[in-house]
Amino acid sequence: MKLVSIEDVKSPPRPPIEELLDEAAKLLRLGRVTETVLVDEEYNLCIEDYRRFHALKILGVRYIPISLGSNEDVDLTLEELGFDKDLEYNPLRVCRNHNELIKSCWPTPLVRLNSLSNSLRNVWAKLEYLNPFSNSIKDRIGWYMVVDAFENNPKLDTRLIYEASSTNTGIALACIGKSFNLKIRIYLPQTVQRCTDTYIRLLGSEVVRVPEQLTIQAIDRVRQDSIRDNALHINQFENDANFISHLRFTCKELDYQLRSINLRPTRIICALGTSGHASAISFYFKSRYEDKVEIIGVQPAKDEIIPGMRRVETGMKWIHYVKIDEVIDVTKREAIEGLAKVANMEGLPIGLSSGAVVAGLEKLYNIDGVSILIFPDHFYKYVEVLTNHHIS
Repeated sequence: MKLVSIEDVKSPPRPPIEELLDEAAKLLRLGRVTETVLVDEEYNLCIEDYRRFHALKILGVRYIPISLGSNEDVDLTLEELGFDKDLEYNPLRVCRNHNELIKSCWPTPLVRLNSLSNSLRNVWAKLEYLNPFSNSIKDRIGWYMVVDAFENNPKLDTRLIYEASSTNTGIALACIGKSFNLKIRIYLPQTVQRCTDTYIRLLGSEVVRVPEQLTIQAIDRVRQDSIRDNALHINQFENDANFISHLRFTCKELDYQLRSINLRPTRIICALGTSGHASAISFYFKSRYEDKVEIIGVQPAKDEIIPGMRRVETGMKWIHYVKIDEVIDVTKREAIEGLAKVANMEGLPIGLSSGAVVAGLEKLYNIDGVSILIFPDHFYKYVEVLTNHHIS
């Protein structure tokens, strides 16, 4: 047995994420590796072990035990393989590029919401609006989808990226594209607030307004334009790098943050959009803690539009691979009231999807125990929506 950098092993392209989930769940459940990965003398991965190799890679281990000829028994914890190395950070935050900048903001803070907590209820929020580019959780997927595209396709010959967005992914890509010398075109549905055009254009990217009401409805238009122009349609709705970014970073951060204060979550509440972070959180925590953590999804009520959120039936990829214990409907008014409550009582400038998560918590019959709220974004982008609604 030999322990080597996982990057030194040459492997076939990563298969679709659904082919890796059983193996990744086993690794998370055990918390260790019990068998080597087979390679040849030039470190080419043997095909029979490609699922285990890629499962380890999407979990973010740095090292991998290899052997020649036949598998060997080992007993190595995930931490011994560098599983927790993704949590290392630069305390002085001196950043030479966008890669270092985004990682310098991780882990995003986990803060107790004292106004929603009492002796029976312990409510905490993960502040994803403290990501540096779009002030939202979408910085994670914008960055990782670009990194993943070029790492896994070295022959990629375009510098154009096209994407449909309701605001945050578009801003994130406009910022992150600068480090990669990319030209970004963002397609915005007609329902998106007009200030988004200004933000994205100020960041040097192109904006195309489309007649569709939801981003998912504009996918065919973006796909056709990207084929015509030899652009990369990065497609946050289907790109497995979306799910992997949260599995490798968001979930791991939250797990280790909770361990540091000796808490295990009773439930985690997430807004549903692409379903990337909600699905990854469900997969990680239910695998790691034997389905003892409840996962709650929050979606817009029928005929309601909450920016960045969608209903399950509009089409979500990863949510169908995991278990979501309950999906709660929230109106735009309830999302705004949840936003206002946290802003007024906690002094936290959360966005509409975060307000929807608060509303979802309050609709649960029993919220005793430890509740974790994922707050995806900041309220500054929704000034048009907020000024059109009376807030007491």
